[in-house]
Amino acid sequence: MKIRTRFAPSPTGLLHIGGARTALFNYLFARHHGGEFVLRIEDTDRARSTQEAVQVILDGLDWLGLRADEPPIYQTSREARHVEVAMQLLEQGKAYRCYCSSEELQAMRERAMAEKRPPRYDGTWRDRAPSQAPAGVKPAIRLKAPREGEVVLNDLVQGEVKVKNAEMDDMIILRSDGTPTYLHAVVVDDHDMGITHVIRGDDHLTNTFRQIQIYDALGWERPEFAHIPLIHGADGAKLSKRHGAVSILEFREQGFLPEALCNYLLRLGWGHGDAEFLSREEQIRLFTLEGVGRAASRMDYTKLTHLNGMWLRQADDTRLRDDVVERLAKTGITVDTAAMQRILTLMPGLKERAKTLEELANSAAFLSRNVPLPFEPKATALLTLENKEMLARLASLLEGTSFTAEAIDSTLRAFAEAEGRKLGQVAQPLRAALTGSTMSPGIDSTLIALGKDEALKRILAVTA
Repeated sequence: MKIRTRFAPSPTGLLHIGGARTALFNYLFARHHGGEFVLRIEDTDRARSTQEAVQVILDGLDWLGLRADEPPIYQTSREARHVEVAMQLLEQGKAYRCYCSSEELQAMRERAMAEKRPPRYDGTWRDRAPSQAPAGVKPAIRLKAPREGEVVLNDLVQGEVKVKNAEMDDMIILRSDGTPTYLHAVVVDDHDMGITHVIRGDDHLTNTFRQIQIYDALGWERPEFAHIPLIHGADGAKLSKRHGAVSILEFREQGFLPEALCNYLLRLGWGHGDAEFLSREEQIRLFTLEGVGRAASRMDYTKLTHLNGMWLRQADDTRLRDDVVERLAKTGITVDTAAMQRILTLMPGLKERAKTLEELANSAAFLSRNVPLPFEPKATALLTLENKEMLARLASLLEGTSFTAEAIDSTLRAFAEAEGRKLGQVAQPLRAALTGSTMSPGIDSTLIALGKDEALKRILAVTA
């Protein structure tokens, strides 16, 4: 049997962190077993579904590298099939027409609550003759669910879970306007698409027991189910806007690498010994549902940022340079060919200090600026009259220095000794003049990246 998993988001909102982790788990499980991963857009809520949300889902999955093996299926395109199956159940006596009005259903709920009973449909039309149907009323189609016994689910994460059939009512599978309900459409789609494993959040657990009733009524083989715990905020509350990024693409804007985010999400609720830093290949090799815990996970942005810094240091310098250039352009900083080369040259030192791409872009901005540079207050404080006079003398020496690491280091050390200063007392004012800041990679690397002409121009700009 070929393993087939699916990610089935509803485009009624943005792709959030919990949805991304669900997609990741489905993707890794399929890849681990040499199976297939597919995408289904569950857009049956036409009033709330938007094309913008669909695009965010597609863009987010593409950014995360979670690419489906087939073009996405849109649930609305399969409505005729959903109706066909509902009518099949009706013809077989496993479903029935319900003519209750919305007012009657509301009264039914209120009566049940007054009697301290769960507000369920009471089966008013379950066994009534069609001849009793009121004229001119379009009926809904309800599943004739079993009332005795129980549904037993052997969940691959939660273990054995049972619900008595008496606790569930006859759900609507086709509304009175002829449109299928979500619970019904999902079963038909998963069956027709050959989905073998449904891996989703444990907030769907109640839905699963209802869907199993549809599978059983149709005589279809159930897929395996795995309900993974939700992600909470650091305070233990359900993750919401107040906890930070809402859309997955916001993490991209904030400067997180997709491989870092996937690595973090994998470890958020799944474990394999002490393994923390895992490549995609290692994730696929190691991932099993046995490693998924049952307790809710807590989003920790500090850990994510730390892990992102680790991935930054491993990332290709050219890739990082291109991202930095793009981010600087969005802030209005034009990066010419010379500046692009400076950024690439200094990237090994820049990425050692950064934890996000935003930090990386900010620290690289000085390489693209023209004199006079903007200066941070601490950098301005270093450029005293005495230090400016010192830098003017240093400029004369650097002009005759070969711009290699060894030559620059030798020049700076000899100059500091001649001036009766410590090396740092020379390097810090020099750094301020070159960058407008007090933080940068090693001063020799910074000089090399700028090049002799640009470095001297910046030094003389503050000493003139």
